[in-house]
Order: sequence, then structure tokens, then C-alpha cells
Amino acid sequence: MRNWIVAAAVGVALVPLAAWAEGDLRISGAHALVTADNAQTAAIFMEIANGGAEDDRLVAVETGVADASELHTHVLSAEGLMQMLPVEDGFAVAAGDTRALSRGGDHVMLMGLRQAMPQGTKFTVTLTFEEAGKVVVVVPVQDAAEGTGHSGHGTAAPASE
Repeated sequence: MRNWIVAAAVGVALVPLAAWAEGDLRISGAHALVTADNAQTAAIFMEIANGGAEDDRLVAVETGVADASELHTHVLSAEGLMQMLPVEDGFAVAAGDTRALSRGGDHVMLMGLRQAMPQGTKFTVTLTFEEAGKVVVVVPVQDAAEGTGHSGHGTAAPASE
């Protein structure tokens, strides 16, 4: 009996967690990286797939784990240095396409962390899209080795508004 329960638990853990949200958007691979106890910033990465017929745009992010949440990207400066800058107009997600938010590129930046982000913890963020509206995503915190793949898929669900 105990072996059956363990096998069932392992099977469930191997199923990628993702759900379609309003507007045919699918959020997968959501994760943040472990931070030091006194860190003031962190980043969130994910993939946003738009299975619908209309383009959409991620325009805002909210979470209770930080004082501020912004959409950011990296750009090469005239001096040849990479700079991280806020993106005021959001991230377009074309119909039938996937937009990756990843290290060294587009991402969600959390500033003024209100809590430590140790390995294995989770927190929620609310993504706001122009067309699909609000989507709540559970974001697992992973170490850098885990965060390079899709081993910790975030879960998405339509907002209850």
C-alpha cells in the first residue's frame, strides 16, 4: 500500500503544472532564483504562450513579496555594456507565438523584497494582460541549476474577478 502511495505521488510530481488562462494564454516554467537572506532584488522567469487568434501584451505584474514589480529587459549600451532597463509598454505576445522571459533578456524584476526567497518556497504574482486580463501564477523558488530548465513549472489560473 505504501509503495502505491509513493508511486502515485511521484507520478503527480512529474506532471508539468500549467493551465490555460483567459485569452488562451498558457504560462509555463515560471520560477524565481534563490536569493541571499538580505537581498533586495530578485527576478521571475517564465514562458507565455498565446494560443489565441489575437495578439496580447503583458502590461503589469503585482506581488506581495516585494515593494515594486516591473517588467525589465537587458540592452547593450553604446559602451558595450549590458544594462537592465524597465519596459514601460510591456511585452507583446503575438497570436500563436511564445514569449520567453529569461535570464539575460526580458524578465519580471522584483525590488524591495519583503522576505527571503529560499529554495523550495513559492509565492504568487498577478500578471495583467491587455486582452486576457489578470492571471495569477504560483512561482516556485529554485537554485540556479534548477532554474535553467523547466523542472519547476509554475501554475496559472484565471483571476477570480
